[in-house]
Amino acid sequence: MKIDNLAKTSGTTLVKETRNQAATKASPSASDEVQLSSLSTQLRATDDEPAFDAARVSEIKAAITEGRFSINAGAIADRLIADAKELVDSQRKA
Repeated sequence: MKIDNLAKTSGTTLVKETRNQAATKASPSASDEVQLSSLSTQLRATDDEPAFDAARVSEIKAAITEGRFSINAGAIADRLIADAKELVDSQRKA
């Protein structure tokens, strides 16, 4: 028997044994529990709402095409800052 064949066979066996052990450890038991946070409830509630308002998108698209759409940079900046502040505050609480 060549050494190369021996190394390949034993390595494959070791991998198979390791996978079997990992699968045994990962199997759920009857006492496992899952607790969802209040954030999961909020996320589930947002699934019921449409992702966007198609009528509003069409309205904005028409305004851009007609050249009457204006961008309020101050309002966008204010909202970005407010969102960033909210994110920082939520991370501090956690």
